[in-house]
Amino acid sequence: LTARTGVTAEDVAKRLIDFGFHAPTLSFPVAGTLMVEPTESEDLAEIDRFIEAMITIRKEIDQVANGDFAVADSPLRHAPHTAAAVVSSDWDRAYPREQAAFPVHHLKQDKYFPPVGRIDGAAGDRNLICSCPPLSEFEN
Repeated sequence: LTARTGVTAEDVAKRLIDFGFHAPTLSFPVAGTLMVEPTESEDLAEIDRFIEAMITIRKEIDQVANGDFAVADSPLRHAPHTAAAVVSSDWDRAYPREQAAFPVHHLKQDKYFPPVGRIDGAAGDRNLICSCPPLSEFEN
């Protein structure tokens, strides 16, 4: 899928946040994959909601594959979408705000907006920056 469309497992994981799901584990135990682990505590309605999200995401992947928009301009690559981004007067995306904020109809009734958009988590992992106070602050 990634070779054909440029859409990555991370794109799918981040887009799931727009549907109100916690992003699944990435690249464990196999690099470039998602690990989805529904448990016995998930009821049928929640499983159905997840399936609806995955079907909708697949349609967005198909839009990229069909050339409707480039992966870099897709809701997948810009996910997750914050409330501030969606209501901003500066909307320069190739897709409508409604697709960003409410990819399925029922989210209009009950929507969680993440506080931040996409970050480069790998850069943070590779470039650890200590933001702790100096040790001298703890001498007393």
